[in-house]
Amino acid sequence: MSSADRLTRLLALVPYVVSRSSVSVAEAAAAFEVSEKQLIDDLNLLWCVELRAPDPYCPIDLSYEGGEIVVSEAESISRPLRLDVDEAAALLIALRTLAEIPEHGDALSRVIAKLEVAAGNAAQPSSQVSVQVEVRPDILLQVRAGLDEGRRLRMTYYVPGRDENTERDVDPMRLLLVDGWSYLEGWCRRAEAVRLFRLDRIVELEVLDVAARIPEEAEPVDVDRGLFRPSPDDTRVIIELTPSGRWVADHYPCESVTELGEGRLRVELRTRDTRWVRRLALRLAGDGAIVAPADLAESVRDDAERALDQYA
Repeated sequence: MSSADRLTRLLALVPYVVSRSSVSVAEAAAAFEVSEKQLIDDLNLLWCVELRAPDPYCPIDLSYEGGEIVVSEAESISRPLRLDVDEAAALLIALRTLAEIPEHGDALSRVIAKLEVAAGNAAQPSSQVSVQVEVRPDILLQVRAGLDEGRRLRMTYYVPGRDENTERDVDPMRLLLVDGWSYLEGWCRRAEAVRLFRLDRIVELEVLDVAARIPEEAEPVDVDRGLFRPSPDDTRVIIELTPSGRWVADHYPCESVTELGEGRLRVELRTRDTRWVRRLALRLAGDGAIVAPADLAESVRDDAERALDQYA
């Protein structure tokens, strides 16, 4: 279970109990779809947290003796939520991003409209931000069909790390939105492992008339830890980019991105195969240069010189 899942449950647990005066541990565990042991662990964590409303200090009293959960002194959470400008803008932008996904757009549009009214002036800055999800509608609808019907997907997928299209069969598990990008999580039959596929990199997709079979050992990716998982054996590559080369940070798996001023960027990549980095450097031409490692930079210069010799 990810930390985000647990935090969501902890935030919902106190209002859930308050709205019912008291509730049994077994009933609450069933409602939140966790074991009684996990729920008691959550209650112990909540008991240790000091909740501070605006002064004066007003702790919430919680107990679960005898198997009944009771919460008192919880008046502080009964006050309506007030969002500041940053909170309202972040929430509205996230909702607008989700609303770009067909099937959920209408419902989220209504939520956005209500939130804008409730937030008042705090919602105005978010209206200056335009959100556009770069996913083909037909691809997204087929992914949804595979998920809803429990069917295997056959896709042609572009792998930027190797600059090539790959063919693979995937048993879909769930859709994710991470850092503004939509991903399909699924069991990849080619890799025999759980993989994340960015939807805008799916070139072709077909829903097969084959039931998806996800192995018991398949575990969802904990996206809270980040999507990039470098290996100690990977080569560390540093590239400096001009303003015209900034697109690299959006299309390749960068471990870090640093602003250098005047629109320039320094990106750090880690890879097992540097051949695609050499091709990327040649493609960038004057819009980027490899800074490290030195031997890789030298090999790119050699590649460029050999290419220029062909013109002579």
